[in-house]
Amino acid sequence: MNYQNPISPAAVIVPGLAGFGVAVLVIAAMWQVFRKAGRPGWAAIVPIYNAYTLVKVAGRSGWWLLLLIIPLVNIVASLIVAIDVAKAFGRGAAFGVIGLWLFGFVGYPILGFGEARYLGPPGATAAAG
Repeated sequence: MNYQNPISPAAVIVPGLAGFGVAVLVIAAMWQVFRKAGRPGWAAIVPIYNAYTLVKVAGRSGWWLLLLIIPLVNIVASLIVAIDVAKAFGRGAAFGVIGLWLFGFVGYPILGFGEARYLGPPGATAAAG
């Protein structure tokens, strides 16, 4: 019997390379976001610690990391963290929801490589003034 694979190697390689490219872009963008926020950029490549660092950039307690681990609760928690990160960079809640939560591969490069500056956690300026 002669079995032939109907899938071309290019059908696997091309999407794989595209996915790898997007992953590298997002990691580099997160690295820049963390650096702008005064955190170590290498945190972007360390699993779990990168989520902890993102929670701290958002101005939330480190305990929020646990909320990001609990199924279904993590959906709401990650949405809140995304909104807080957007506000920490002077952006609105809509940017947090659409740019960071739904389309993070677009939003994080905008924050990391764009002109956005880290202003601090959303409640820090109101509490200080």
